[in-house]
Amino acid sequence: MFFAHSTEDTSCSDWQLLHRHLIDVAELAAQFAVVFGAERATRLAGLLHDLGKYTPAFQARLTGALEKVDHSTAGAAETFTLVSAIADRAMAELIAYAIAGHHAGLPDRIGDGSLAERLKKQLEPLDPSWRDEIAPDAVGLMPDFEWSKDKDKAAFQLGFLGRMIFSCLVDADFRDTEAFYDGVKGEKKDREWPALGTIIDPLIACFEVHIADKQSGGTASKVNQLRGEILAHVRAKASEATGLFTLTVPTGGGKTLASLGFALDHAKKNGLERIIFAIPFTSVIDQTASVFREVLGDEFILEHHSAIDFNSAAKENEFREKFEGNSLEAKLRLAMEDWAAPIVVTTNVQLFESLFANRPSRCRKLHNLARSIIILDEAQTIPLPLLRPCVAALDELARNYGISIVLCTATQPALAAPEFEGGLVLGSKQELAPDPPGLARALKRVEIASGGEMSDDDLVAALRDNGQGLVIVNSRKHALALYKAAKAAGLDGVVHLTTRQYATHRREILADVRHRLKKKLPCRLIATSLVEAGVDVDFPRVWRAEAGLDQIAQAAGRCNREGERPVGESIVTIFKAPENPPPREIGQLAADFVRMADKHQDLLSPDAMRDYFGEVYWRKGDRLDAKKILEDFRLNRDETNFAYRCVAEKFRMIESGMVPVIVARDEAARDALGELAWEKAYPGAVARKLQSFIVQVPPKARNLLIANRHVRFEQEKRFGDQFAVLVTGSFYKPEIGLIWEDADYLGLEQPAI
Repeated sequence: MFFAHSTEDTSCSDWQLLHRHLIDVAELAAQFAVVFGAERATRLAGLLHDLGKYTPAFQARLTGALEKVDHSTAGAAETFTLVSAIADRAMAELIAYAIAGHHAGLPDRIGDGSLAERLKKQLEPLDPSWRDEIAPDAVGLMPDFEWSKDKDKAAFQLGFLGRMIFSCLVDADFRDTEAFYDGVKGEKKDREWPALGTIIDPLIACFEVHIADKQSGGTASKVNQLRGEILAHVRAKASEATGLFTLTVPTGGGKTLASLGFALDHAKKNGLERIIFAIPFTSVIDQTASVFREVLGDEFILEHHSAIDFNSAAKENEFREKFEGNSLEAKLRLAMEDWAAPIVVTTNVQLFESLFANRPSRCRKLHNLARSIIILDEAQTIPLPLLRPCVAALDELARNYGISIVLCTATQPALAAPEFEGGLVLGSKQELAPDPPGLARALKRVEIASGGEMSDDDLVAALRDNGQGLVIVNSRKHALALYKAAKAAGLDGVVHLTTRQYATHRREILADVRHRLKKKLPCRLIATSLVEAGVDVDFPRVWRAEAGLDQIAQAAGRCNREGERPVGESIVTIFKAPENPPPREIGQLAADFVRMADKHQDLLSPDAMRDYFGEVYWRKGDRLDAKKILEDFRLNRDETNFAYRCVAEKFRMIESGMVPVIVARDEAARDALGELAWEKAYPGAVARKLQSFIVQVPPKARNLLIANRHVRFEQEKRFGDQFAVLVTGSFYKPEIGLIWEDADYLGLEQPAI
């Protein structure tokens, strides 16, 4: 007999039979892939993925032998032997990529550690009994997709399908293995969520009750009336077939609730299986998730984002190696959210980096995107150097995986503009909002003015003349300097908001800001651009350092937000800071704005925004795929040349080069850190609890903090450098945040937190 997994029972009576594991994984993987028509290919991948375990060497490994065994390559090689039909040759390659990478990650086609190199290895012969035990079927593997006639686009589509097959395989493998070990222990993890179709009517009922309460309790203002009209119009379009949509609603127009209402109705009309909200900033995700929980309850909502990536490639490989040595704990630590929940609130980083990932832990969720609706909030924030590959992925999701995608923003990024070659194709019925230009006029609440050059003294003088005002600058350094200048000038109600402060603390600061604004108390907020990320504040005056038009529009959304003040008195002043010039990229976007500004009377109109993005795309050209991601998917005659590993390494939505420091001032953070001392600590769960208590700092600064014992790694022997905790409490000042510039100061006072 051949086994897939062993236990401590040396009689082997409760070990998992290999053919049982292969068949169960195959059936589960096929079940995952039915929704996009690739069940035959994924079933074959499941049957062959552990074929290399049909060898004496691997069976000896299960009984304690120390010699490592490559059990993945055999199945990849056998795929080509089984698949004889030319029509399925490309599918055979995709299956081979998936099998070869189901432990270490999807490989490149050529190069070190590549699929080509793996297929040349001399492997131990397989016991011939495998053919009778699993009886693989290797015909009809190609799904009925809408394939592009353009060879390069077709190559990307095929590469994308390979990653989806991989997702089905690794998720099925994880689940079956976990179920086996749970059975051995007499346990069963509750990983099942209700199907969206079984709860959609109650969710819609909850939504309608919330809207009715909101409308009955709100004021009959023009803005509230427009919000109601927008919501009704958007929901009326929910019966449209799945595809690509835009929702262009000015800030304050209620697009969050409108998008949720559309998602619920659209999912019901089209039988969709999941609702996914992708949000660009972690500073907003808690706010959005709390709104959804208020409306729908928290029973069906999964919130997935993390500032500490426990499942790094190095850690994942370490645990896998331990697992091959039969460590149950190592395998179970690999379990991550697979996005099986009916409603998922996540970040753009989690979504897009997973779509271009190669690691099993990052890819296992991807098949659960099929037959879903994805709401991309603030769609204009997709990084320009990655815009083309991101758009290609969105197009493919909508084209062949039954997914609806809503680009939801006040500043549509014009992804269908002529200047954006290869952009999205949007039909006339795909705008969900009623008359976006008319909405922009009706919801106009501010005037844009030019302030020219303004020094910090000029800004302080402007704040002195206004009891309530918001200044947004382009760097943490400038925000801190301006805050200190305003305090030194004796201004009342000066508040500093920056990513030097951890997220939970920022929420407390913003709650105080809203209280001050409501009570007409002095409130002069100095902030970085994080305040533009959907933060609900309403100032009478705003000053914004030069930037692109989309950022200016977001800043304008913090001025006269409720429309209760005269438009002519609600001024957003754009200024240049000669002593603090913007970073290069922001400076270029500011120049794009200047080139088109004179062409439009209303700079916040959809036409102006379209013109602005046209300028940006024209200037960027092929740098909208700056890392040549799309060029890493090629078809060479009858063979693929996909660089999955290379793409995963290059595709990074955030490249700040910063590292985290945990600030455990709050009891919740201290309690979470305490869990790391538990015998069966789950660092992934702890990391998620700590994500709102993190400040990102430059690596050199953190190294100095560590060297001078101001920061230490919690439980370093067990978890390495995952949990860097601030020890010297005086380095975190509530009004300023974490000051790392003094990291080399060797003070005597180093109280433990």
